[in-house]
Amino acid sequence: MKEVIEVPVLSAAVRRLGVPLSLVTRANGMVFVSGTPPLDLATGALVKGDIPVQTTASLNAVAHCLAAAGSSLDRAVMVRIYAANAGFYGAINAVYAGFFPTNPPSRTFVPVASWPMEFDLEIECIALA
Repeated sequence: MKEVIEVPVLSAAVRRLGVPLSLVTRANGMVFVSGTPPLDLATGALVKGDIPVQTTASLNAVAHCLAAAGSSLDRAVMVRIYAANAGFYGAINAVYAGFFPTNPPSRTFVPVASWPMEFDLEIECIALA
């Protein structure tokens, strides 16, 4: 069975935007976190700033989503980073390495054209429950 997890502050923010998705679902011992842009954990608003600031905010939001489902970044098995510019690769890696200092999960980096909102990356994650 699939269980939709309510994430404090962020689930409500996504609903206000009218985006038809669940931030987190749990099924068969796994936690699935939707592509998560840089969201402020206190307000749900988009975090503005350069790519290191946005990367930090997005990874913090992913960690918050995992925690709501009873998991954590150290249980992550796959991460996908979608970025609006392939040139952000190095700056994203510098921040990312701080969140996964040892035994990082599998990862894919995908350059994309754009989003309908003002942010430069979003990160999705699959983790053990």
